[in-house]
Amino acid sequence: MQSCDVVILGAGAAGMYCAIEAGRRGRRVLVIDHAQAAGEKIRISGGGKCNFTNLGIAPDRFLSQNPRFALSALKRFTARDFIARLDAAGLGWQERSLGQLFLTGPATQLVAHLAADMARAGVEMWLGCGLGAVRREGAGFVVETQRGPVWAASVVVATGGKSIPLMGATGYGYGVAESFGLRLVETRPALVPLTFAAQDLAVLKPLAGIAVAGRATVGKVGFDEAVLFTHRGLSGPAILQISSYFREGDTIRLDLARGREVAAELRALRGQAGRIALRTALAQMLPEKLARHIEALSGVTGTLADQSNVVLDRVAALVQDWHLKPVGSEGYRTAEVTLGGVNTDDLDSRSMEARAVPGLYFIGEVVDVTGWLGGYNFQWAWSSGWAAGQAA
Repeated sequence: MQSCDVVILGAGAAGMYCAIEAGRRGRRVLVIDHAQAAGEKIRISGGGKCNFTNLGIAPDRFLSQNPRFALSALKRFTARDFIARLDAAGLGWQERSLGQLFLTGPATQLVAHLAADMARAGVEMWLGCGLGAVRREGAGFVVETQRGPVWAASVVVATGGKSIPLMGATGYGYGVAESFGLRLVETRPALVPLTFAAQDLAVLKPLAGIAVAGRATVGKVGFDEAVLFTHRGLSGPAILQISSYFREGDTIRLDLARGREVAAELRALRGQAGRIALRTALAQMLPEKLARHIEALSGVTGTLADQSNVVLDRVAALVQDWHLKPVGSEGYRTAEVTLGGVNTDDLDSRSMEARAVPGLYFIGEVVDVTGWLGGYNFQWAWSSGWAAGQAA
């Protein structure tokens, strides 16, 4: 039976970073993943440029039953710490909107850099190797694999969540947690497009392909980013963000002319150019196709001069307070992350170690810590991987 100090299950962002840190401490580290390549989510993220962190890291930008759990790791290994390592490696990056940081080169450069750091730290990696049960044996653990059992003093579970099953995502890590008595917070797709019942979809479908700078709100939570209409419903950054807070039965509210006073602008245009149609007036604020659609939804006919203030207010509400009730989401197939996971009450926030199972660690997406869109989840992967790498 092969033995090592640390076996890390999962060769994604968190697992690779943990392996580097543990290896640098002189630990004999083995990383195992059933995928054929390491860092696949890194490779596809950010349109192939990897939105690797965000300058606005704060606890209110992470969803968890205990949002403050993530603070320890995030404060001890920060976005600036990760940036410094990229700078030292000569990997270029740039800041885009809302504090999002992207590589200037392809994301494959970051995967290659992490793999090289792992090799320099003496880390061994088994790819394309299926994982089986994990059990206690002596002072450590035995992990069953396609290449035979492996004994290790410590096991780090970094297998991610259920999002994007076509890339090999499974619920394996949750099963390991439950086998050792750890509790789970119910999982669900997050950062995912929203879908609608047939009658509502019939209203939205004609707008497929239109994107506007808008605001999406559920309850008291709202996001000012792009809203995209699709053949299946709604997407775009504002919708992906709000999907993490949406629950079936909720109504979402859309402002499709963020930063404008549509009612006041319509009244002003009525006085200046009263003979134009409503759609013509709306097209000064919205894409023409959307303007025509709003006119049709409103049922307004005639010129702008024909409309009362009450009617114009009703039209403005369609633009800036459009109420829609999704029936759900596109699910794990297109979700960027998984909400929920291993209950943080059962983990030590400094080391990511299971409180009741010394030597067993959980990091990254498998834990009940989910960030906003925009690099937050990668920073959680780096920080939680770093924290476990100091202890495992």
